[in-house]
Amino acid sequence: MRQRRFFTPEFRAEAVRQALASERPLSEVARELGLRADQLRHWKQQLKRAGAVAPPAGEPPEQELQRRRREVAVLRQERDFLKKAAAFFANASR
Repeated sequence: MRQRRFFTPEFRAEAVRQALASERPLSEVARELGLRADQLRHWKQQLKRAGAVAPPAGEPPEQELQRRRREVAVLRQERDFLKKAAAFFANASR
């Protein structure tokens, strides 16, 4: 039987802040933090009811554009790498 894990209020608040600030799904953020998605969702609801969490402020359009361009560059590199790896393994299996 697994031992019950306890999380500090600071950890909970930081986990919720990360989930709100991220554009990724809540389940993905929870998985990265080693939590269940429903657990993170519950913390989020608790903190919102308590008024301790404000929705993240939107970033300026120029900053968002720069961030998205960096993301696109990284995704292109990852795609190109995966294409090369797939071609390598396809040739190796012949």
